[in-house]
Amino acid sequence: MYLTRFRVNTARPGARRLLSSPQTMHAAVMSSFPQMLPTAEQAPRVLWRIDRNAVAEVLLFVVSPGQPDLTHLVEQAGWPAAAASGTPGWQTYAYAPFLERLEKGTVWNFRLTANPVHHARTRDGQPTKRTAHLTPRHQLQWLLDRQDDAGFHVLAKPEDRRRTEHGDEHQLTVRDQRNLDFGKRGAPGRVTLTTVTYDGRLQVTDPDALRRVLISGLGKAKAYGCGLMTLAPVG
Repeated sequence: MYLTRFRVNTARPGARRLLSSPQTMHAAVMSSFPQMLPTAEQAPRVLWRIDRNAVAEVLLFVVSPGQPDLTHLVEQAGWPAAAASGTPGWQTYAYAPFLERLEKGTVWNFRLTANPVHHARTRDGQPTKRTAHLTPRHQLQWLLDRQDDAGFHVLAKPEDRRRTEHGDEHQLTVRDQRNLDFGKRGAPGRVTLTTVTYDGRLQVTDPDALRRVLISGLGKAKAYGCGLMTLAPVG
């Protein structure tokens, strides 16, 4: 497994086009693997996520079973002149050594962009329908409901740092809600989904389960930039 980071040059028209459409970005990411057939039914899972840290600091993260070649992204949305002088424009790291070192009880900062949904019935007698959680309270609870099966526990805040509202008892924030609506390439109709980004601190409870989440994703809409969780050292 590999973890790749690519910095997007937001001043480029190609970058703005990619960032405006999860469908277009997904196609660009999948085009980074010449050895992989994107139409294959059993194609390995490739996860990706966009981190918008600042106006001029937008990062693309990719977790994949093979090493990507992002030359086309450098040409469209990077710094081609810098790449020509010897800087490739992205960094790829072997992910397996890090995953193997995960131990029960260790504490990490984490980030996750996800599509928090539930199944609700809009009318009596009608089948349930997948519906997005739209309030921070329910979006936070969506993640908390999945932490045990995912192999981690979101840490609690010290009591003197808590406020009264629901969800504030955890070291967890939800931000950057985006309501997306775009056409699906090669298919009729449109895709609508809500994404949010979680930042928090967790403790590993089941290393094997957490490894599966880190390489396979959490939740729905993985093809559209959701599900990728990354860890960072505390401090």
